[in-house]
Amino acid sequence: MAKKRKNNLKTKFRKVWHFIWEDDSLASWLVNIVLAFVLVKFIIYPGLGLLFGTNYPVVAVVSGSMTHEGQDFDTWWEQNKQWYTEQGFTKEDFQNFPFYNGFNQGDIMVLFGGKPGNIKTGNVIVYEAHPDYPPIIHRVTFKEQEDEKVYFQTKGDNNIIPDREKIPEEKFLGRAVVRIPYLGWVKIGFTKLIEAIIG
Repeated sequence: MAKKRKNNLKTKFRKVWHFIWEDDSLASWLVNIVLAFVLVKFIIYPGLGLLFGTNYPVVAVVSGSMTHEGQDFDTWWEQNKQWYTEQGFTKEDFQNFPFYNGFNQGDIMVLFGGKPGNIKTGNVIVYEAHPDYPPIIHRVTFKEQEDEKVYFQTKGDNNIIPDREKIPEEKFLGRAVVRIPYLGWVKIGFTKLIEAIIG
């Protein structure tokens, strides 16, 4: 009896396995999409967050505020240097910053957490501007400490002026460390599709 039950379980498992991985039906494709979403959302993403020390280990860039519009660095610097030189940054300073050539809408950025006090001017950080909007990813242009609390001033490389408000350390979500070009368009497209269906 136990052997028969074990054989029945094996048979069912094989059928499920075949349905998920080998069947070309629409139902199988839909199940695969749901499984992939569940795997990424509830296993991979939280696992990366634990490993990297942030609740946001990976973000898609949804705006063009950090793009250099396909320009080489020298051209971009000549067009944008006034604000930076007024703040005391030289061209050489900027070239030593991470992602000194910016990045584009649709890129994926991998983030590390850590102490806000360890963030340096020129680092690219992600912070929460408002709970109802996506986090913002901009470059730190100024850092100060008041009453044992760290504050950041940030600016998008492609923006004319810096962000209006100082960012307190509790809104800091992570520091960008790796750029993966274009992959973020998958998330952006999926989000727009869901919004269109719901809205």
